[in-house]
Amino acid sequence: MDYKSSLIQDGNPLENLEKQLICPICLEMFTKPVVILPCQHNLCRKCANDIFQAANPYWSSRGGSMSMTGGRFRCPSCRHEVIMDRHGVYGLQRNLLVENIIDIYKLECSSRPLQKGSHPMCKEHEDEKINIYCLTCEMPTCSMCKVFGAHQACEVAPLQSVFQGQKTELSNCISMLVAGNDRVQTIITQLEDSSRMTKENSHRVKEELSQKFDVLYAILDEKKSELLQRITQEQEEKLSFIEALIQQYREQLDKSTKLVETAIQSLDEPGGAIFLLSAKKLIKSIVEASKGCQLGKTEQGFENMDYFTLDLEHIADTLRTIDFGTDEEEEEFIEEDQEEEESTEGHQ
Repeated sequence: MDYKSSLIQDGNPLENLEKQLICPICLEMFTKPVVILPCQHNLCRKCANDIFQAANPYWSSRGGSMSMTGGRFRCPSCRHEVIMDRHGVYGLQRNLLVENIIDIYKLECSSRPLQKGSHPMCKEHEDEKINIYCLTCEMPTCSMCKVFGAHQACEVAPLQSVFQGQKTELSNCISMLVAGNDRVQTIITQLEDSSRMTKENSHRVKEELSQKFDVLYAILDEKKSELLQRITQEQEEKLSFIEALIQQYREQLDKSTKLVETAIQSLDEPGGAIFLLSAKKLIKSIVEASKGCQLGKTEQGFENMDYFTLDLEHIADTLRTIDFGTDEEEEEFIEEDQEEEESTEGHQ
């Protein structure tokens, strides 16, 4: 992390430094101990353990003894897969440099006087600052509006308490959305595996079919091409369906990721009133996006191609009528045989 270059570009070095020290999970300043992931991103150990447990629900350390197997999860910053050993997050190295920077930053902030930032003013009472939140109308307002203005009959609450409450709610929504993204990524991986298996099974069936046709190639060449084309068409239809699902899930994942970025930027807003003007709409968008994907999935055995099989135990005179067997054709043959038998018995 290049702290120096980012601090030089910003007019307020301490404020910019604080942004670099925010955990992407709890959205607060890192708490000790700080662990460093293989991708060089940092997390609070507690936050790292939370997402590790969420991704590996069956991993445990009962009785103080670690599980004999590890687990894995994805970095919330770059989506890099982190593979853990049996020690879990306790096997990650502490980032002492970041911990020392946090100590220095807190010491510096405690020695500096508080700076007065810009504060939104009430539109109805221009000399009054917005300092309370109307729970009835769900909007920030000023004390004069409560005493003499439009919010006299409304229920109000301190601005800071509502600010902290909605900020916590937004943080929880972000965590929920990140977990949902992990589930979508898992579905994409499964679909990619299904695509690979479909290709492999299709190739295997083609090879089996070719070997059977080679025995009687002189007679079956034209029919062989026809049947191979049907298998290829089935393969293309399945792969097209799978690729379309993968694209839909990728688009959903991209939208969710952008929504996470927007929410994180909103959390950087220091002013409670400004934050509350957009927080409710943003929270609603995140809750709707995190209800779970409603996209389609492949059914079990979708990639199976074994139904393209042939029984070549036929005499040479019937080779040109070979086709992938169906129940309807078998019933027709049975009916024809019965009619022939009845006709023979009638002549006797």
